[in-house]
Amino acid sequence: MAMGNPSAATTDPRDENNYLLRKTEYSLSYNNGTRLPNWVSWHLNASWIGGAERQNNFRPDPDLPKGWFKVFPADYSKSGFDRGHMCNSGDRTRDEQSNSATFLMTNMIPQAPQNNQQTWEQLETYSRALAHQGHELYVVSGPAGQGGTGKNGSMDKIVVKRGNQEAEIVVPAFTWKVILVLPQGMTSPKDVTADSPTIAVIMPNTQDIELDWKRYIVSVDAVEELTHLDFFTEVDPDVAAEIEQRSYQP
Repeated sequence: MAMGNPSAATTDPRDENNYLLRKTEYSLSYNNGTRLPNWVSWHLNASWIGGAERQNNFRPDPDLPKGWFKVFPADYSKSGFDRGHMCNSGDRTRDEQSNSATFLMTNMIPQAPQNNQQTWEQLETYSRALAHQGHELYVVSGPAGQGGTGKNGSMDKIVVKRGNQEAEIVVPAFTWKVILVLPQGMTSPKDVTADSPTIAVIMPNTQDIELDWKRYIVSVDAVEELTHLDFFTEVDPDVAAEIEQRSYQP
């Protein structure tokens, strides 16, 4: 979170809809009401990308406070939605431990397969290409709204019944991502200038999504308006205001 904490999340368990989880591989704000991350934030450069295989070990997050409902991988079964990574596994392949960390269910949202496997994945691949070229990327992504369309049609929530326990996982209406791109070795908020590129997208969480991720480019300001988050809070406010109003053109 070198560039900021978008929701001022805390490690106080009483802050159950904005609970901060800091891991070596990424940080996130978890919402115990929606059972989704509010946002997930990570740094990407070439040092994070290696030859580790995809671990596929989806599992509940043991770091959630005691007594909180923990989402299990099977809770998404038959919903028609993928267990969609926010910090994607391809960005953490330097070793098996790093890749495994991305399969915690607090890093997942119910994501329409076409969104997850096609359009969203194209932007993930594009981001890794920038990292391979020597850039430092500061990435934040998450869900917004309620109501998506998966393989089984429209759905507002996934109802989970586990013994006598029942809980709901919100199905988001949108997926969004904000990326700050800096030159190699530039890793401080002070390195951000008014010319620093930012990439921002808002994508519908639906099966009829367009395949080209560039169709969904918006400004960072637009993502802030949708999510009520505040990005780049550690960056000089005048600089942040400048880079947040532009729409990136690759």
